[in-house]
Amino acid sequence: MANRPRVVLITGCSSGFGMLAALRLASAGCCVYATMRDPLKRVALDEEARRRGCSSNVRVCALDVADPSSVRIVVDEIVAREGRIDVLINNAGFGIGGFFEDLSDEDWRWQFDTNFFGVLNVTRAVAARMRPLRSGRIINISSMSAYSGLPALSAYVSSKWALEGFSECLHLELKQFNIDVILVEPASYRTRIFDDNARYARGFLNPDSPYYDLSVRLKELNDIHVRMNNRDPEEVAKKIEALVFCRNPRFRNIIGVVAKLRAWTVRHVPFELYAWTVQKALNGMTRK
Repeated sequence: MANRPRVVLITGCSSGFGMLAALRLASAGCCVYATMRDPLKRVALDEEARRRGCSSNVRVCALDVADPSSVRIVVDEIVAREGRIDVLINNAGFGIGGFFEDLSDEDWRWQFDTNFFGVLNVTRAVAARMRPLRSGRIINISSMSAYSGLPALSAYVSSKWALEGFSECLHLELKQFNIDVILVEPASYRTRIFDDNARYARGFLNPDSPYYDLSVRLKELNDIHVRMNNRDPEEVAKKIEALVFCRNPRFRNIIGVVAKLRAWTVRHVPFELYAWTVQKALNGMTRK
């Protein structure tokens, strides 16, 4: 790959980490296929690509990670045009909030169809193209939520735990074909996942729910977090860019002080103490 532009396929490029990674890699000379479920949401990507002077290296494609036929069409088109896919970045995802008893089966399937099965769909199609060439790199965007459970995030946390387990297994399976599988585990950054793209359980604000008061308070805290979060998502995009180009990438890549602190806490603090702390916080939020 050293003597040719890398061909990069990225999912979930309408905003956030996916869009910024696409822009950085295109600016670095990569041939970037920036995909999103709804191409009408490409406006921000197009405008920023023009501003950065990298529009000629960005090709926007409609791709629904939850639809295997959509995935196959895009992957086949890229390989027909470029002859290969050097790097896959599985970034598409969202978070759904809500206590378990307020989450419907449809909520759970929706969460996993995108965050987990969507990754499987795209990876399956791309790995089959990388393997015969004995070359490639697959970067899966996980989250610090993969380190420990949190109330009202069971669907999201579970999807990221599943992604981590899958990525470990895939790393061991594909290494023999000279294909790197890499995890990126960022802290919470200022992206649309917490505001425009926020999703909630069907029963999240049901007044009859035993969790209603807590749900209202957690929604208020989330809104405050959105306003106060000033961490620049470009940090994550910069790390993704480095992982695309570095010779010997690490498997796990924790990004952000908060994520590193949470990882340290999980390793060194007994779960009982962590659970007690969370319960105290919940009790303090309950409205009397």
